[in-house]
Amino acid sequence: MAKIGEYLRKNARRIGMSLFGVIICAISVGIFKIAALGVDPFQSLMAGLDNLIPIGFGTLYVIVNCVLLIFSLVADRHNIGLATFINLFLLGYITQFTYEFLQTVFVNPSMVVRVICLVVGIVIICFGSAFYMTADLGVSTYDAVAIVMSGKWKWGQFKFIRIATDLVCVVAGVIMFLLAGGTIAQIPTIAGIGTIVTAFFMGPLIELFNEKVARPFLAKGGNLKKEA
Repeated sequence: MAKIGEYLRKNARRIGMSLFGVIICAISVGIFKIAALGVDPFQSLMAGLDNLIPIGFGTLYVIVNCVLLIFSLVADRHNIGLATFINLFLLGYITQFTYEFLQTVFVNPSMVVRVICLVVGIVIICFGSAFYMTADLGVSTYDAVAIVMSGKWKWGQFKFIRIATDLVCVVAGVIMFLLAGGTIAQIPTIAGIGTIVTAFFMGPLIELFNEKVARPFLAKGGNLKKEA
């Protein structure tokens, strides 16, 4: 217990940043779902599963990430940390709550409203990701897959492995969406412009928030690691 208390004391700011980041990211995914103009690749997979499997999104998210967690624990557990479990158990349920709440606020939203939601969702997910990543207490179970394949298994450079896993997620998500009764015309709601934008623009925006907000916030607590 003493070691746990010491860990919590020393990493209180990082834990708070991880928790804040996951909550913000979860809210953003709910906003993406209201925009219905495409979500990030992993959420495309989750959207397909959500349409195919008749259980709540929050519970489904936990199940899928538990499977990925088992993979990481077997293949390389070094990428797993406290933030991994915060993401695993909170993100799905907060996303489900946010989406269901926003559906009562925006009933049959116009295209203008949907575009605004998409832009807001992108900014928010990048802001939350900056805090989550800067806290450096572990990565999500999905992020760990590409890290293992590139870092431990040496299958190729991380950026190319990540592109491949993202493509698999999008294709699998679309196939399951269609199997669940979705139409081709509805595909852009889970794999559309939002998916493309997150793939190409999230990195630079996350780094901007890292530099201007997250790292300075962490540095105030004297916990910022010196870069080599």
